[in-house]
Amino acid sequence: MNTIHTDKAPAAVGPYAQAVAVNGLVYTSGQIALDPATGELVGDTIEVQAEQVMKNLVAVLEAAGTRPENAGKTLCFLTDMNDFAAFNAVYARYFTQRPARSCVGVQSLPKGAMCEVEVIAAVPA
Repeated sequence: MNTIHTDKAPAAVGPYAQAVAVNGLVYTSGQIALDPATGELVGDTIEVQAEQVMKNLVAVLEAAGTRPENAGKTLCFLTDMNDFAAFNAVYARYFTQRPARSCVGVQSLPKGAMCEVEVIAAVPA
């Protein structure tokens, strides 16, 4: 198992890795809309936060040697399911291959984030 880390994505806010690679797959930890430079939450709309989440995920996936188009599964968390359509509009620009996905409503997320996404992706040989 290889631990993945990049300064282009926010540092973990707890005792976990940004991602791990195991047997040709990378498993990301959930990303929220943190600015990698400051560690502060950015944006006050679902669109702005989702965009930052996707940028963070791309950075972690690239550090692992893969990209969003190699994703096999994503898990998305929203604090307001009324944001589902707006979140999907941002998500669809990054996950063009349409991986399997779950999207669930949750009561709250770390630092007051509106959305969080984690990914399982293949690492090309």
